[in-house]
Amino acid sequence: MPTDYAPEVGNWYKTAEGMSFEVIAVDEDERIIEIQYFDGAVEELDTESWYEMDLSPREPPEDWSGPFDDVEPGDLDETEAAMHPHRWTGPLDSLD
Repeated sequence: MPTDYAPEVGNWYKTAEGMSFEVIAVDEDERIIEIQYFDGAVEELDTESWYEMDLSPREPPEDWSGPFDDVEPGDLDETEAAMHPHRWTGPLDSLD
């Protein structure tokens, strides 16, 4: 069933086959829509192809690691630790 959803940059969609992707660019002059699948693959679609797709909107995935194939499960925990200014160093700090 063709979609009625207009492509909007930043919105996530799901195909009838279960593939999730985000619209990352829309060029109205060239009539091209650029999408990025959850696994990181990028694809360009023409406007006609977009409206022929069977799509449904979806929420962005909670797991952001899809496009990064070298992320280990333990690496995800490090995002919880905040960086504090007293820990930052600059290239000239060693001159003091």
